[in-house]
Amino acid sequence: MKQKISYALGAFGHDIYYGTLSTYFMIFVTKSMFEGAPKATQAKMIALVTTLVVGIRLVEIVFDPIIGGIIDNTKTKWGKFRPWLCVGGTISAICLVMLFTNFFGLATSNETLFTIVFIFVFIILDSTYSFKDIAFWSMIPALTEDSRERGKIATIARFASSLGSNGTTLAVVPIVSFFTLVFTGHSGQAASGWFAFGVIAAVIYGVTSWIAALGTKENNSILRQQKEKISVKDTFNALAKNDQLMWVSLSYLLFAIGYIATTAVLMLYFQYVIGNIAAFSIVGVVSSICGIISVPLFPVVTKFISRKYIYTLGIVAMLISYLLFSTASSNLVLVIIGLVFFYFPYQLIFLSVLMTISDSIEYGQWKNGVRNEAVTLSLRPLLDKIAGALSNGIVGFISVACGMMGNAQASDITAQGISTFKLYSFYLPGALMIVSAVIFLFKIKLTEKRHAEIVKDLEVALEKTTNLS
Repeated sequence: MKQKISYALGAFGHDIYYGTLSTYFMIFVTKSMFEGAPKATQAKMIALVTTLVVGIRLVEIVFDPIIGGIIDNTKTKWGKFRPWLCVGGTISAICLVMLFTNFFGLATSNETLFTIVFIFVFIILDSTYSFKDIAFWSMIPALTEDSRERGKIATIARFASSLGSNGTTLAVVPIVSFFTLVFTGHSGQAASGWFAFGVIAAVIYGVTSWIAALGTKENNSILRQQKEKISVKDTFNALAKNDQLMWVSLSYLLFAIGYIATTAVLMLYFQYVIGNIAAFSIVGVVSSICGIISVPLFPVVTKFISRKYIYTLGIVAMLISYLLFSTASSNLVLVIIGLVFFYFPYQLIFLSVLMTISDSIEYGQWKNGVRNEAVTLSLRPLLDKIAGALSNGIVGFISVACGMMGNAQASDITAQGISTFKLYSFYLPGALMIVSAVIFLFKIKLTEKRHAEIVKDLEVALEKTTNLS
């Protein structure tokens, strides 16, 4: 119980960090980082930061499998994962706080120096976060080889992470508004309020990283007794030769880009399309309730329905939500119904993907003769980083293209601006999700039953090898 609670708390803080970095950091950039500068300068600097963030994150993801290999080769008395939770979690938390500032005025006074400092801080943040992220999610198969037990652990962790991500959505506007009022004496969302929000998110993330590290323990079973070190070449071969891992990764990447393209701009949707930013807290309430209900259902539902059908039906529900969002206008009832259709299946889809990727560890070991835990699990956070990087770009692009930046009001947005917003926020993401569902439905053969058969085959083969040696 201690281990499950510790891991769940780690997941809680982890998703607070992810949501803060992938969504609300760019909202801070578009609204407050360059406040006081002329509008033309703001647009230029927003475009610069957007380009830097997307570029750095996309370039750095190439190194994620290598990071996974480094973690797999780590051997300490604390295990291979826990040291990276502590080191990566602490450094990336400090860097997050720095991002929610104007870098001591450099953002508006010295563009060149600001750019240099920003690149330095963001590269350190992204690198250390990658170590922590990959190590954290790679721990699930290290705790048990049983697919259903993994499902239970992942369900508890995902329940906590949904509380973290949805709680962040629920709390962001009240926190920013409260501290803006405290520090400036005025209402709204000023830079000082965003800084306080960044500090709170970073502290929770850093503390829960240590809790997860100190409260968990790896299971050293026969399947995990691999003594040889993994080279960089072996790392990429392990990924390329695992066909089931590749298919699920492609499917999830398309889904994640579509999903986060929508969630990243929901605050803009409420502020500029609906014209009611105060109602944005509804998103947090609805997503929290949906997560609380849907996550515990996963182990129950998978007893009767295969993961591939859960995935497909979930995407069908999300397509219904896009239809409601695009036609709701200012009708909050339709918006709330749309939010339910959007958020309820998300956790079930995520868990279906996470369990399939986790099971592909034994599939890869069975097929290629080498077990790669962190390397295999590095694919899932790598895909989220790609989606997160693109979401940062989407927020910046939509903010500038639709005029949704600075002190703009809902009345300032043209009909063309709203049409452009819907195209990039609802229609294109929906198309990506349809392709994702087709791939998952027809290309994923690694069912729960097939995984159980593979584990038995591996155990028999490894026991024979052990007895012979």
